[in-house]
Amino acid sequence: MKIREDFLPLNRPSIGELEIEGVTACLRSKWITTGALCKRFEEEFQTLTGARYAVSVCSATAGMHLALMSLGINPGDEILTPSLTFASTVNMIVLLGARPVFVDVHYDTLNLNADDIEARITSKTRAIIPVHFAGAPADMEPILDVADRRRLTVIEDAAHAIGTRYRGTHAGGFGRIAIFSFHPLKNVTTGEGGMITHNDDLLEKKLRLLRFHGIERDAWKRYGKRGNPEYDIAEPGYKYNLTDIQAALGIAQLSRLSEFNRRRGELVKLYREGLGDTEGLDLPGDPSYPHDHACHLFVVKIVAMERKRFMERLSEYNIGYGLHFPACHLLKYVRNRFGVTRLPETERAAGRIMSLPLFPDMSDDDVAYVCAAVRAILKRGRGGGSA
Repeated sequence: MKIREDFLPLNRPSIGELEIEGVTACLRSKWITTGALCKRFEEEFQTLTGARYAVSVCSATAGMHLALMSLGINPGDEILTPSLTFASTVNMIVLLGARPVFVDVHYDTLNLNADDIEARITSKTRAIIPVHFAGAPADMEPILDVADRRRLTVIEDAAHAIGTRYRGTHAGGFGRIAIFSFHPLKNVTTGEGGMITHNDDLLEKKLRLLRFHGIERDAWKRYGKRGNPEYDIAEPGYKYNLTDIQAALGIAQLSRLSEFNRRRGELVKLYREGLGDTEGLDLPGDPSYPHDHACHLFVVKIVAMERKRFMERLSEYNIGYGLHFPACHLLKYVRNRFGVTRLPETERAAGRIMSLPLFPDMSDDDVAYVCAAVRAILKRGRGGGSA
């Protein structure tokens, strides 16, 4: 097959005139830090998820840090999390002096196996962090059941889950804490940014204090019309606020979420049709329970050849790719500090997973090209001749 001349990346944000106009209007307003647009973005996120509160932050990592701190996570506490997640979650747990306790996943969906939770709970366990992997929801009913029986907090890692629903409920709408990401790779982007959703009045006050230095009033309330520039700090906090420039981008992006996710779904369907009968490749499984899939990532598993060699060949075809994620329980610092945990299905998947390009501005021909390249590489890897 002929190799394309231009590079097809793993992802490219879909930025149109609506986003450009929104950001431009913010710049022209001369108010560019946290203000009215952040408030509007938070309100629209409450509407999307059904959560009572939404707190915008500068990243999902910052959101996870604030959530764990607000819960009073201390040295010696244990937090349950899948190993197949971005390392920032584990980093935040460890930096607070707590211990990550890893739960296995289902090989097909890569979502947390709820049946593996109970055996890993100890007297030190404080919280469970299920990940809605690649846009597919974790099985929340059994997770919430275990958490309620054992009096544990649930923090949904919803970084992949803007538009994801489980049995009709949007991620972040279960009355617990959820963390969303607006990194450029995500279905909705603010450049960098995140959102915490929850339903707790006391937690709301705590999060907003910790988000901005421990000051009760942000810049909008202190320097806006009739604002009061005085402040006091009862507890030190961080500089984790989102800006109005970012919120302007997010508001425009959020208004196009249905459009984005519909197109992602069409592309995933084309991938499944183009790769469905390909030997040496495991396609992502879909959860058996009712759900809406956000189609954030399309993660395949390479089973017929070494993944490193497959990725090298994919680069030769001018195709980008990703790895979501290196298993956290196998990271050097985690093994050295906490020892080795055996997670059979995680380890079975971890050496095989690879993310193929997926973003709304891809064409049908782009998907057809990737599928043809994947088939050719695997055929050659099985000794079927040149590609």
